[in-house]
Formats: sequence, C-alpha cells, structure tokens
Amino acid sequence: MSPEVTAFFDPDTFTITYVVRDPQGSSCAIIDSVLDFDYASGRTSTRSADEVIAFVKDKGYRVDWLLETHVHADHLSAAPYLQRELGGKIGIGRNITIVQDTFGKVFNEGTEFERDGSQFDQLFSEGDQVHIGQLRVDVLHTPGHTPACLTYVIGDAAFVGDTLFMPDFGTARCDFPGGSADTMWDSVQKILALPEDTRIFVGHDYKAEGRDHYAWETTVGEQKRANKHVGEGKTKEDFVRARNERDAQLGMPKLIVPSLQVNMRAGQMPKPEENGTVYLKVPVNTL
Repeated sequence: MSPEVTAFFDPDTFTITYVVRDPQGSSCAIIDSVLDFDYASGRTSTRSADEVIAFVKDKGYRVDWLLETHVHADHLSAAPYLQRELGGKIGIGRNITIVQDTFGKVFNEGTEFERDGSQFDQLFSEGDQVHIGQLRVDVLHTPGHTPACLTYVIGDAAFVGDTLFMPDFGTARCDFPGGSADTMWDSVQKILALPEDTRIFVGHDYKAEGRDHYAWETTVGEQKRANKHVGEGKTKEDFVRARNERDAQLGMPKLIVPSLQVNMRAGQMPKPEENGTVYLKVPVNTL
C-alpha cells in the first residue's frame, strides 16, 4: 500500500513533520512534530503544531500514533500537545532508556526522573509491527546518530529521521553520546536493502550547496546511486573516516540543551519548582 504523506517544513529548525494517512480510511500518524521554542526568552509556541492540528481536523483524520524517530537534539517535540488535541499514542525506540540514562547524568536529574521509557506510551524494537488503520508499520532499529533511532517503514514509504538526508547532503552526524559512524553505516545498509522504489522521507533538510530549494523526499534507488556519503562506490572505511572527520568540525545544535531535556521526557517539560516556574538546566563545559 502507498500511504498518503503530507509534509510540514519548519524553517527555524529545518525539520519536516509528516502526517501519514491510510488511503483506505481516515486513520493517520504524525511523525516528528515540532514545538516552537525561543531560546532567548525561554518561551514556547504551538504555531507549528497548530498548523498540523488544523490540517488533521479539516481533513477529518483520526490520529492513531504520534511517532518519534529518535530523541531530537535540534527541536522540541510537540507530541504531548498534539495528543491532548488529537489523541494517539506516543511511540519511540526501546533504546530511549540508554538516552535517558546518559542525559539524566549530563543534566544531573534526580531520582524522580524515570529512566525506563515510561513517559512514552509504546517502546518499539526491531521487527515490531503496528497499524495505522489498515496500513502496517514495520519498525527498523537504525542507530548511529543516536542509540534509539528508528526507521518506520509504512507501505512503500520509509521515514528515516536523521539517519539519511537527501542524497546531495549525505547522512547525519554521529558524535553525540552513544552515536557511532560504524553503527550508522550498518543501519544505512538496512534501509538501502529495501526495494529501490521505496520512498524515503528525511527528518531534516538544509538545502545542500548548489540547490536552491528545500527537499525531503527521495527513493532507496536514488540514495544507493547518489548519496554523497554512502552511495555507489563508497566503502564503510571511507564513510567512517569522513564522517568522524566532519563531525569533529561541527558545533552543537543551538537547541540541544532544551531539546534533550524535553524530548527524553516524551515532550514534557520538567516539573515546576516551588515557585511554579519550569526551569531547564544548562550544563557548563559538558556537552
């Protein structure tokens, strides 16, 4: 089956949120939503999420799932807000527990912060299957960018998060805690083993040099032929060396501090302190 896919591009974080609908009914899933956040003021906004909500309500869709491909380090998830407005279960990879343990220590979270993934409604493992109406969702565990990265294969479409970008941009960084270029290569091979006409939907696009427009849909065949990091003629050794060299030159994403604290809680903010205000910590000289 071929799901109907509608993309919402957020220019502030270069994130693409997807609404994926069963073409034989009204059921849908929302993948990788965005809660707008102004770091300077500490203020959140639901502008991006409200655009998705308006679309879903206008079409009369029913939300079955709110899916996260991984714990994002460059934007905050709007999954709890969408769940309140539209329903659906929030799902992520089972290795979220590794991410929670790692960053629970980085942010010195107390014992009140559960590190068992219980903030999410569903934790997925390799080979799991769920449904969006009559559409089957097959789960691939594709770590490398983070330990908990997943690819959701839905009919003839694969939602790869930050594992692959458009062919002219390559792949995501692998230098976050728990990341591995070696592991990323192996994960990419799982995706490239899908049928060549499988549609690939990426989690971000940064408009590669020489391209004058944003893009987010490609195919397995195009990735195999033309991906600048893992395409035809590239070896694992070449990729690992080039990826590690490139990652060593990259700065941290500007929203990594708030994003990790919120997203490892399934999009929830930390609990308010005694004065009723929510605070996010900034670890100094740590990340």
